Amino acid sequence: MNKIVVAVTGASGAIYAKILLQKLRNLQNQVEEIALVLSDNAATVWEHELGNRDFEALPFKVWGKNDFLAPFASGSSTFGTLIICPCSMGTLGRIAGGISNDLITRAADVILKERRKLICVVRETPYNLIHLRNMTIVTEAGGIICPATPSFYSIPKTIEEVAETVIDRVLQLAGIHNAGYKWGE
Repeated sequence: MNKIVVAVTGASGAIYAKILLQKLRNLQNQVEEIALVLSDNAATVWEHELGNRDFEALPFKVWGKNDFLAPFASGSSTFGTLIICPCSMGTLGRIAGGISNDLITRAADVILKERRKLICVVRETPYNLIHLRNMTIVTEAGGIICPATPSFYSIPKTIEEVAETVIDRVLQLAGIHNAGYKWGE
């Protein structure tokens, strides 16, 4: 079974992180371990956008943003997937530049060097040329760029259902079986 790190940055889109973490909690039978890292701004944005601090009550081990003793800060660990959701363009740029200045960027560096799965749920619009080039660099290094761009095939009715269309895709990319909408099935 896979061990997954979820990193939450301060990009707008805390609802994506909330739904991802809720779904992972419900799908723990498919995952050996889930670790959580939040940037300083992630907590601020979560509280502003969602009006709560529910991330504090999740049943996952939370690592400090500068705690390089976390197992996934080393290639010798067995964590196989890092999902950065939402992924700020600043975080993406540091990953693309090989700058490991906190646990999130160090974990991304480790995941890429070990040829494991990095999924960046980027949250910005519009993209500038620097963003696009950084996405290209991370993709060429083996990462997956999964923009927080919802689909509407499932006719979502609530903001949560809209966000779920992105998270269901992220879970699929991470190799986790989920009952989300699939076209033609």
